[in-house]
Amino acid sequence: MFNKHDITRNEFMLHGPLAESGYDWWWHSFTARDAETGEEKPFFIEFFICNPALAEDLPVFGQLEENKKAGKRPSYLMVKAGTWGKEKCQLHRFFSMKAVSMHGSAPYKIEAGNCLASETHLKGEISISPEKAAAHPEWMCDSGEISFDLKIKKEIAFNVGYGAGKPLRTAEAFSMFWHAEGMKSKYSGTVVFNGRKYNVEPENCYGYADKNWGRDFTSPWVWLSSNCLKSRKTGEYLENSVFDIGGGRPKVYFLPLDRRLLGVFYYEGKEYDFNFSHLWLNVKTEFSFDDSGDEVVWNVRQENIHAVMETEIRCKKSDMLFINYEAPDGKKRHNKLYNGGNGYGLVKLYDKIDGQLVPVDEIEVTHTGCEYGEYDPE
Repeated sequence: MFNKHDITRNEFMLHGPLAESGYDWWWHSFTARDAETGEEKPFFIEFFICNPALAEDLPVFGQLEENKKAGKRPSYLMVKAGTWGKEKCQLHRFFSMKAVSMHGSAPYKIEAGNCLASETHLKGEISISPEKAAAHPEWMCDSGEISFDLKIKKEIAFNVGYGAGKPLRTAEAFSMFWHAEGMKSKYSGTVVFNGRKYNVEPENCYGYADKNWGRDFTSPWVWLSSNCLKSRKTGEYLENSVFDIGGGRPKVYFLPLDRRLLGVFYYEGKEYDFNFSHLWLNVKTEFSFDDSGDEVVWNVRQENIHAVMETEIRCKKSDMLFINYEAPDGKKRHNKLYNGGNGYGLVKLYDKIDGQLVPVDEIEVTHTGCEYGEYDPE
């Protein structure tokens, strides 16, 4: 059972060695609508903490040459927010961890300035002038203004299970942990972006919320998820469904595994689980990525002893960002990390019955969150 809510996995995780060599982030994405025109616009909001034990009075940026020469690693809270498609951008606001108030245990709560993140609430604002963005490349962001005030209700979870239990967390068995407490979430409230107001309504926000933490990022880095799903079998939208795929090349005790993905489909209450760490399911995965044209294309085939899921997602390059992070060691390895919220495509589900594949449904997918990035090994 992967739809198992556990807000303890959303706790602040940077204890022990990870406190000075680790990152912890809470990601949120959703679709809003222009208050005047009704036009759809997807947004994302993230709270990202890096190396809190190395905090100084001001944020420490790993991309600054003087910090590289001095051997200083990054330390800060980064509030990231932005949009895809027209006016795509990522905006970053940084705080020293000394200026952050945090309730780290469940339910978590982070506050800095007028920015707040918790299980049920997001609030904040970011304003970056073109001059400031140009003068501070170490901020790794664009220019623009955004403010947000949102309530969150997390409805369906993807509890990955592997390695997120306390024994393996304490031992730092994995380089990158993942938990999607709200792979289907309902947001309500408002966003103001570059002077325009956008309303966020629970019935059509197609919201998502997850959590990642660890000491380094995976490569390749894959993520696909949507809960805006239309059945070709019935012609109706699936109101109690969501799929989520993520992973790449996980490391266990610093040893990389072969290309592995975690995938699930919650199909109108029935769970299809393609989690490679569930050995009893004998999960097999094939995936490819192509960015040679005007669109980027993901193809994923996942199989277990009970079912098969085939996923093809596309997203226009013009709608996507190269999203920016620096690792806890201060290096920025991912410089071509595609990130989008306007993906679309098709998922085919099959049951295995008496050795035969029996079609369950073909599902048209839109409003898809999507990522891919890979870098050459050092």
